[in-house]
Amino acid sequence: MAFLRLLAIPLLFLLVALPLAAADDASDQDDSGPKSPFCNNTFQLVKVKNWVDGKEHESLVGLTARFGASLPTEAHDHLRLPAVFSNPMNCCSDSSSELSGSIALSTRGDCSFMAKAKVAQSGDAAALLVINDKEDIYKMVCSENDTIVNITIPVVMIPKSGGDTLNKSIADGKKVELLLYAPTRPVVDSAVVVLWMMAVGTVVCASLWSEYIACEQNDERYNELSPKASEAGATKDDSEKEVLDISAKGAVGFVITASTFLVLLYFFMSSWFVWVLIVLFCIGGVEGMHACIVTLILRGCKNSERKTMNLPLFGEVTVLSLGVLLFCLSFAIAWAITRKASFSWIGQDVLGISLMITVLQIARLPNIKVASVLLCCAFVYDIFWVFISPVIFKDSVMIAVARGDNSGGESIPMLLRVPRFFDPWGGYDMIGFGDILFPGLLISFAFRFDKTNKRGVTNGYFLWLAIGYGCGRYFYLSCFFLHFCFIDFFSIIKSEFVAYVECNIFIGVACNVFS
Repeated sequence: MAFLRLLAIPLLFLLVALPLAAADDASDQDDSGPKSPFCNNTFQLVKVKNWVDGKEHESLVGLTARFGASLPTEAHDHLRLPAVFSNPMNCCSDSSSELSGSIALSTRGDCSFMAKAKVAQSGDAAALLVINDKEDIYKMVCSENDTIVNITIPVVMIPKSGGDTLNKSIADGKKVELLLYAPTRPVVDSAVVVLWMMAVGTVVCASLWSEYIACEQNDERYNELSPKASEAGATKDDSEKEVLDISAKGAVGFVITASTFLVLLYFFMSSWFVWVLIVLFCIGGVEGMHACIVTLILRGCKNSERKTMNLPLFGEVTVLSLGVLLFCLSFAIAWAITRKASFSWIGQDVLGISLMITVLQIARLPNIKVASVLLCCAFVYDIFWVFISPVIFKDSVMIAVARGDNSGGESIPMLLRVPRFFDPWGGYDMIGFGDILFPGLLISFAFRFDKTNKRGVTNGYFLWLAIGYGCGRYFYLSCFFLHFCFIDFFSIIKSEFVAYVECNIFIGVACNVFS
């Protein structure tokens, strides 16, 4: 615990500086263009199942065009057809390849998407698959120079890597078969509900931890608005409880430090840098998990004898603490080794929640002035690095870091994630630690203030702030999921902004109405 106390502020910088933004693969580019009854389709994500010489391979992800026929939502409602490259490969002129009854493959460029679709349709192809020249999936729309006609075959774009895989198999003389369908996402995402419960539960648990869980033998009181007693007494209490109060200057310095760290990540992001973050996460997670488990055990065994032993370098330690520490170390190491496995989200969430609960016991807001400064600075921090940074860096710094550009396939672990079990597209719903720690600091402050001033549940601040956070967090996660279903990247970012504003408005109203 003492070690984590030394790392509390640096860890807080680290945990909330790292952004959470999920970028879908559909770019906002190519979204404009003329619309007509034949060019007004809704963009849909497409699953491209593929077989090579009868053996099924990993499905590809594509995106439908503004024009063309719609795809079925179930795989069994569509035919498995052979894939054939058009000749020429850009599909800008009549193909010498036999396209009839097959799915035509075409590279992007040299002519409009509508022109490619016309050629494929005239060759009696069952569908057209356009291979992008980048990993992003662009939205195919009609151009100003197109003669818009009714395209009766599905038109889908896939990323460059997927196209290269198909091209290699066909070039090797193998038989490639494809099946296209567009499964719909469920209206209610159970992962969102679980993630919401984890976020709100962590904040509430951290706020109530020292009062109802931790075994405190003394009854010192922490006055957040006007500290009483002598400075020496206050210092002694804080030392005993290992508390670090955040000052107004520290709040401003925090945002500056977090911004510096974010820029460093933007310029120097690499697999080794992410590994440093993974190691720091494991260290903090072990400390947090150890503190939580030991506290819970001591809570249930108040009168039990505490056996101790002397260890080199560590001195006298309890057998309980040593045993729990070894367990936590084993848990963190096991997670690090299996972090890419399908079940690794469980270990990541356990370590993350334990870490956040412990950090919220150590780092505290001393008064509402510091809370206002910190939250306002955090608000400006988010707005600047998401919306204004592209003017300076030609790219949104926070989004680029969140995407994990140049991370070598490694992912930043400072977030909670839950798999979408009932979503045919799979994936994870996620929430960054900063979205929990910032509100958690304010809500835990409100609980201590209510306790000090003997406010009840209904006329205090804690309950209403917790409700405000819960509503704001649910609104954010719901908007995030719904916008992700419609693959509108900038709508995702806008929903984050709106949720941030709504949550803070709710908190502000609650503070004024119930004061």
